Amino acid sequence: MILVCGEALVDLAPADASDADAYRAYLGGGPFNTAVALGRLQVPTAFLGRLSTDAFGRRLRRHLEANGVDTRMIVDAPEPTTLALVALSDEGDASYSFYVEGTADRGLAPEHLPPTLPDEARAIHLGSLALVLEPGASTLETLVHRERGRRVVSLDPNVRPAVIGDEDGYRDRVERLMPFVDVVRVSRDDLRWLDPAEPATIAARWLAAGVALVVVTAGAQGAVAYHGQGEVSAPSAPGPVVDTIGAGDAFNAGILAWLHDSDRLRHDRLAALRGGDLAQGLRFAVRVAAVTCTRAGADPPHRADLGHGDDLA
Repeated sequence: MILVCGEALVDLAPADASDADAYRAYLGGGPFNTAVALGRLQVPTAFLGRLSTDAFGRRLRRHLEANGVDTRMIVDAPEPTTLALVALSDEGDASYSFYVEGTADRGLAPEHLPPTLPDEARAIHLGSLALVLEPGASTLETLVHRERGRRVVSLDPNVRPAVIGDEDGYRDRVERLMPFVDVVRVSRDDLRWLDPAEPATIAARWLAAGVALVVVTAGAQGAVAYHGQGEVSAPSAPGPVVDTIGAGDAFNAGILAWLHDSDRLRHDRLAALRGGDLAQGLRFAVRVAAVTCTRAGADPPHRADLGHGDDLA
């Protein structure tokens, strides 16, 4: 099982490119999208977080359950659901503004953490707003510290500058987490915001801190993975782009699904990754993200949607 931790929110995105005043409510949030995508890829998945009991929160819970995600570690909350207002460029790229004050998901506190995680939880995935908003950010940092060495930890910073008040403090937190993290997925844009150094230089620093695998995604330029044996890349997958909402989250799910299905969600197996095998995993994750980009909102593919190519996990 992969335990996904963090926010679940509602994206208010343009419903029709021809009408700038018409918006549609899409279920979203980086961790939420990743959990749904993992469920659709038939990976045992659970979600840990606080969900509002308002109408949006009930929709979020139902959607997780409908996609096979275990919801037993969700905490019900009376506060409203977080909202994200989405703006799309002519190329379909998304930018966000957030309504987060007094909302449910940011209120995750240490007392909401299970005293012990289920034995079947082999990995923890976290990131996005959950690394910024307190008290949830410190709570998840506590969880990662507690579970160090017991589970594989996956991190996607999914940087959201609009909600980061203390930029240096946030960068410090990301760096502080690296010795506790095994897999990092970061977009090229997020990496530029975190550190102006070259990706290979940053990846080398994180690998030296103890990370086993660093994957940098760059949209149409594909993805590059850095690991103990060197680096390997995969091109983007061709296809139409409706929007990029949830593409990075879908990629997260793709690489985690490949690691799960190939029995590499173990510290020793991650350390032994070889370039040829990893290239297969990257191609799989790229395909998962590419299908998501052909659909409006964060709507990742089911495994059956991906066909039976030789790069499937």
